[in-house]
Amino acid sequence: MLIRLVSNSQPQSEPIRVLVTGAAGQIAYSLLYSIGNGSVFGKDQPIILVLLDITPMMDVLDGVLMELQDCALPLLKDVIATDKEEVAFKDLDVAILVGSMPRREGMERKDLLKANVKIFKSQGAALDKYAKKSVKVIVVGNPANTNCLTASKSAPSIPKENFSCLTRLDHNRAKAQIALKLGVTANDVKNVIIWGNHSSTQYPDVNHAKVKLQGKEVGVYEALKDDSWLKGEFVTTVQQRGAAVIKARKLSSAMSAAKAICDHVRDIWFGTPEGEFVSMGVISDGNSYGVPDDLLYSFPVVIKNKTWKFVEGLPINDFSREKMDLTAKELTEEKETAFEFLSSA
Repeated sequence: MLIRLVSNSQPQSEPIRVLVTGAAGQIAYSLLYSIGNGSVFGKDQPIILVLLDITPMMDVLDGVLMELQDCALPLLKDVIATDKEEVAFKDLDVAILVGSMPRREGMERKDLLKANVKIFKSQGAALDKYAKKSVKVIVVGNPANTNCLTASKSAPSIPKENFSCLTRLDHNRAKAQIALKLGVTANDVKNVIIWGNHSSTQYPDVNHAKVKLQGKEVGVYEALKDDSWLKGEFVTTVQQRGAAVIKARKLSSAMSAAKAICDHVRDIWFGTPEGEFVSMGVISDGNSYGVPDDLLYSFPVVIKNKTWKFVEGLPINDFSREKMDLTAKELTEEKETAFEFLSSA
């Protein structure tokens, strides 16, 4: 009599190489366990996890490495901690670029852009030189949209569609605010949109969002019957939520940022559910919403076979148009400033 455990009869997949930069930081500390335990790439996908940080952080990174070893995670085939780009970016399947230069007190946005152009130009070039051409690159470090565009421009051999930046945290914040207001769970709210920049000019839009009430899907505007809140306090709460968390915690969002990264990457890997779209910063080329080409702008997208597509044909009212144009203008200015530095960096 032959008894076979079904789970063991499946040949295990080849490991994928996943890089997290800024790996000694607090977002990474909340993120790495979820990647290692199968919550992002699936419970049968082995992983080689590569951790990159700057040289002064290597002692801290060793501590993170020890903890990952101590988690005894069956999917983690190897964990590599390094401060060298040529090691970190080799043969990558996924790069999650969390590390960036944070804004210091008294620092102008222009100075912040300049410091980050240098980092993301270098990492883009390393992706170009060492990573697989099919690599999926997710930029989290702020200013995320422009950092993502910088990295993409510095990696001309990798399709620009492979680059995206995180606006899922804003998306999740918008979902949560609607759910709280209606007394439902966030899972009952779908198809909110974050348009534009991951900054305080972003536009959280619920004109096309639906909420499940008593088993029936209704539009959020119809369900709430409170247009002034939706066009006022709701928008500013989502736009300024990051600052509110810093004010309260004296630290920036980490747990919620890590959760959003997991959601974003999981959707790239496995696709979006039927009838649902999500927000992510992607290259604007060929969009039908009047956003200029060659910007890294947050749109509603659907994802299938690891490829995203714009959600097309959503009607845009005057209120939305104005907000979408405002954030596009900010991104255009950021891009121009960054590109001045890019040519001299």
